[in-house]
Formats: sequence, structure tokens, C-alpha cells
Amino acid sequence: MAGQDFANLVDGGLLKEVEAIVIEAYLGANPGDSRPAAYHWLRYEDPEPVERLREGVEKLVKTGARFDAGAVEKACAKARKAGYLN
Repeated sequence: MAGQDFANLVDGGLLKEVEAIVIEAYLGANPGDSRPAAYHWLRYEDPEPVERLREGVEKLVKTGARFDAGAVEKACAKARKAGYLN
């Protein structure tokens, strides 16, 4: 998704879907933490949110966090349809 038109990511809802997947995985791997804590961990205030999501996924994978497979497939299908993935 990096290098794509940010407005398309936001307007199409894909960024919000991917964000939700990463935040839910974080919360599953860190019981007791809050959503604000998850966003702080993700450093989401950064001007490159797609890159922060990618880095967040890499960190979570290393901890064994689980991602909602159905949500991931839905987001990937949407990304393919929009031309972000092959």
C-alpha cells in the first residue's frame, strides 16, 4: 500500500479495516491493555500510517499474536480489487 494515493486508502475504507485487524491482534496479545495503549504502541500519530501498520504486523507476528483470518482475507481482497496488491 505504500506509495499509493492516501485518499483512496481512506475513502475506500481499506486503511480502517487493516487498522482494526492490527489493533485487535495487539489487544489479543496484550490482555488488559486499552485501545489508546494499542494506538500509542503503534505510534499511529506518525505521518506514515501504512508503514506503522506494516511494522506493527511484523512485531505482532514475532510475539505469536493471532490475526482474524477472515478480516485479513477481506482486506486483501479489497486491496487487490483497488489495485494495491497483485
